[in-house]
Amino acid sequence: MRRRTPRTSLGWLLVVLLGALTPAAASAQVDIVGDWHGSLEVPGATLPLIFHITETDGSLSATLDSPAQGATGIPVDTVTFEDGHVTLRVNAIGGGYEGDLSNDTLRGSWSQSGMSFDLTLERGEEGGVVMHRPQEPHAPFPYDIEEVRIASSAAGVTLAGSLTLPDADAPAPVVVLITGSGPQDRDEALMGHRLFLVLADHLTRHGVAVLRLDDRGVGESTGSFATATSVDFADDVVSAVEFLDRRSDVGPIGLIGHSEGGLVAPIVANRSTAVRFVVLMAGPGLTGEEILYRQSDLIIKASGGTDEAAAANRAAQAAMFAAVKEENDPGVLRTRIREALEPALADVPENARDAQIQAQLAQVTSPWFRYFLTYDPLPALRALVQPVLAINGEKDTQVSPKENLEAIRLALSEGGNDDVEIVELAGLNHLFQTAETGSPNEYATIEETISPRALQTMTDWILARF
Repeated sequence: MRRRTPRTSLGWLLVVLLGALTPAAASAQVDIVGDWHGSLEVPGATLPLIFHITETDGSLSATLDSPAQGATGIPVDTVTFEDGHVTLRVNAIGGGYEGDLSNDTLRGSWSQSGMSFDLTLERGEEGGVVMHRPQEPHAPFPYDIEEVRIASSAAGVTLAGSLTLPDADAPAPVVVLITGSGPQDRDEALMGHRLFLVLADHLTRHGVAVLRLDDRGVGESTGSFATATSVDFADDVVSAVEFLDRRSDVGPIGLIGHSEGGLVAPIVANRSTAVRFVVLMAGPGLTGEEILYRQSDLIIKASGGTDEAAAANRAAQAAMFAAVKEENDPGVLRTRIREALEPALADVPENARDAQIQAQLAQVTSPWFRYFLTYDPLPALRALVQPVLAINGEKDTQVSPKENLEAIRLALSEGGNDDVEIVELAGLNHLFQTAETGSPNEYATIEETISPRALQTMTDWILARF
């Protein structure tokens, strides 16, 4: 889940620091100035990369774009070009490129985290990824769209969003879509996909009204995202439910929460009697700490990593998480986290290692992370009395389906809820795309935004009840 300094918990993104551009102290040569594109073949994905190399007052500088990961303008800290050999170093992600120029082609390799991959770069930007998103809807739409503003119960927070209303004779059931982790807009735009736009369009065309909102501090919504926790996001959704409950043109109100949104939805449903049903899309049934351990193991292995790499990463995580749970002194906490990370980054150059450590520090010391790490979703799930549909993709590497769906099923059963459907959808990943490995590296390269099976499962379940 939500973007920003991206969170690596429920809504995965490439973690980069966008620091100041540092010009190289090398003599500039016209031959290397310009745009260079190529595709990096890594386990489970093809990632197009574009370097933009410029010259100012005799010095070279550059930025890097990774379009498939939604990352642009990443500073390249070292740019040298001597005797036809180019070196490009990106400290923030501990990666770099070296290649030799011949006839407008650079042939070389990309290195990162102790691994090396062949990478050929051609002059120009035409190799940039073209996002084919066949499911994304376009006007004219066979339904009404209303732009809304909703005052949250939190001071200074006004939520902006879109309400799509079917052309129907009677008030239609309506759902509030709840985004995953990280700052999300109303479309839950991620890796070139707009999940909630596709979901809202499908539901509305089939007779279900949909309210989707920019997170606080994102898009047209006001307030601060950086200081908020899952409880604050629940406050915002409760305000959205109250807004719908005051309207006469919509029917029964439900919630659809994706990823972290599946954690928020039960909190809201237990606070509001207006909520009539709940759909959990890859929602958590385990604590944040348990999810993160499983998530890192699955992603490393799906990306071609070894058991040894997974074990080393888990050891670093365990040390960091212990520090976050035990330390209140900011200075001591930062020291412990640095000590936990340094062994895992021993092979990374010192300046790049420091950048990665700073990124992790910012992430794990945030209010959101501290809350998420220890939050147990089971009490809220046990308290649910509304009908619940919980779905997950069989190849989800971020919220593991087996453990989380079983925990959700047991909690709902223990609470006495007898209107529950649990569905594991074969071949689908965390975004409910048809996937090969389930690795987040695949998200951008898959044309499908949401599998029709997932869309129809949710639609049929809602319409069967309302």
